[in-house]
Amino acid sequence: MLTTTDKAIEREVIRIISKTKEIRPARLQTKARLFQDFGFDTVDLVDIILELEKNFDIVIPDEVPINTVGDFVDYVASQHTLREAS
Repeated sequence: MLTTTDKAIEREVIRIISKTKEIRPARLQTKARLFQDFGFDTVDLVDIILELEKNFDIVIPDEVPINTVGDFVDYVASQHTLREAS
């Protein structure tokens, strides 16, 4: 179950991906695969990661597996939860 905060994070992550790659937000469902469904490449992924890091004041390590829109949402939400807990 997504909390209100998680929903807000999801909307913001989708907005950033949409803006970075010029894809309509409605097409960016959490299960959408970045490489297979949208043809993203490594540079696209890095651009999105940099935007997310700047917007959310987090670091997304190279080891984090990012294959779908939901992977970004989950990671950003987990970092937000960790920050709230500390």
